[in-house]
Amino acid sequence: MTKFGKYSALAVSLALTSVSPAFCQQGPAITGDQNSGYHMRVVSRSTEAVDYRHKGSTKVNLRGTDLAPEVKGEAKVEGTAGGVKIDANVEHLRPANSFGLAYLTYVLWAITPQGAPRNLGELIIKDGKSSVRTTTDLQAFALIVTAEPDFAVAQPSDLIVAQNEIRRDTKGGVEPVNVTFQLISRETYNAQVQPIDSSVYEVSNKTPLDLLEARNAVRIAKDAGADKYAPSELQKAQDLLNRAEDYYRRKRGSGPIGTVAREAAQTAEEARVMTIKREEEERAELERKAAADREAQAQAQAQAQQAAAAQAQAQAEQSAAQAAQAQQAQQQAEQARQQAELAQQQAAQQAQQAELARQQADQQRQQAEQARQQAENDKAQMRARMLQQLNQVLQTRDTARGLIVNMPDVLFDTGKADLKTSARERLAKVAGILIAYPDIHVEIDGYTDSTGSLEFNERLSQQRAESVRSYLGSQGVNSSTITTQGFGPSNPIASNETASGRQQNRRVELVVSGSSIGQAAGQNGPVNVNSQGDSMAPTNAPSQAPPSPGSNQTTVPAGQPTTVPQQ
Repeated sequence: MTKFGKYSALAVSLALTSVSPAFCQQGPAITGDQNSGYHMRVVSRSTEAVDYRHKGSTKVNLRGTDLAPEVKGEAKVEGTAGGVKIDANVEHLRPANSFGLAYLTYVLWAITPQGAPRNLGELIIKDGKSSVRTTTDLQAFALIVTAEPDFAVAQPSDLIVAQNEIRRDTKGGVEPVNVTFQLISRETYNAQVQPIDSSVYEVSNKTPLDLLEARNAVRIAKDAGADKYAPSELQKAQDLLNRAEDYYRRKRGSGPIGTVAREAAQTAEEARVMTIKREEEERAELERKAAADREAQAQAQAQAQQAAAAQAQAQAEQSAAQAAQAQQAQQQAEQARQQAELAQQQAAQQAQQAELARQQADQQRQQAEQARQQAENDKAQMRARMLQQLNQVLQTRDTARGLIVNMPDVLFDTGKADLKTSARERLAKVAGILIAYPDIHVEIDGYTDSTGSLEFNERLSQQRAESVRSYLGSQGVNSSTITTQGFGPSNPIASNETASGRQQNRRVELVVSGSSIGQAAGQNGPVNVNSQGDSMAPTNAPSQAPPSPGSNQTTVPAGQPTTVPQQ
């Protein structure tokens, strides 16, 4: 590798789907489910990647491809101790829907020398120009710009409009590296299950771009087969889209519409990616079963041949025995007697072996029971230890649902979801405790009092639950083990008629469960328990609202005192 200064550049040969024949080096290959029409085309393409391993800044050009030769721009890339900062500016981008109604925006991608793509951000056009500022933890990568159906895509499309170009003043050297990389073909994003309605998907000044992208993302997820392989995620994306459409019809403003629409697009993309993964798993399982069937058939044939050979041998021996039967009568009688004695000896030996096997089985059962009891004791001790540790940070109680950690309203800013400093300090300690236990699942439930509108309270309770989840994730708790729910004023633990009761009802509860503390995560149905963790029927006290269907909530009888820590 030739080095100039602190940087080195790598020429990367990427196997990409491209509409530019100037970069094609091999015929296109098709991957994916051909029956559903969902596939990716793969061809070879060359571009250059730069290694930004050292601190300092440099620039690369962003040059238009044959698909959009008028595009130009540059990217300033700065390597720091905390990652690589990218400031990209692009000019002369035409509207993305000029490539087809399925395309609504542009995305900047980083491509590693190993061929892994990373979505760096959306390039929104304004007067033909666009820019994006972002940070990545990648050290070596190439930059490309593609037209996409929405901002949340996880795989680049084959419509590459620009790629980076090493400048004369770029600090670095060049080394060729061969990489295989896949792009989603144009046929994939065009209508497959349902036609694209130009009146719905055409970019205009009236419909918000975020809403158009959400519609497109949901349509593409359906085309990919998410209704079969990821139905719950697809339904969630459809529900979010319906809400965004409702906000748009009621003119709720670009903020609420954009927030819900972008969440809908992200959820739809998750459903699409999950569908591809599950289709691949299904295909692999079918291949495994086919191989097992072939192996079983071959084994059956071998056993049949072996049985036929044994039968032929037995017939030959029987013929020989019949020919010598007269001469061997006496020998056979003696042999029969010997065989009877041997059979008697074998029967006695088998009886002894059976008794020994019974004794061994009894011993194994006793050992298994001892091991089970020891495991239960270990889980109980671990559960008690976690309860004690959590109680030193926040009020925690042991219930049938798990260990419930109570975060009172005083740990949040009034009427907001922002965590106070004291709350962050306590949650940091809680995170340290959770990380130390394996197989832990955390359900974060937000509640409010009955003051204010139901919509505001439900949104605030959800936002507070999400704030706690985000902070726990930043402290090292695995985000995939955390779920959140906002119940608003539902399931109060005290009367809303008094100020102290309302303060107790404004809370966030962390329900900690898991097999390591004697309770399998996610296997508990809705259970109403009192503050001591005992199962009980829901109360009909007028000061309490009935629990939301399907939610795991703690019901406290009306008038029962509930202690709230003073934060």
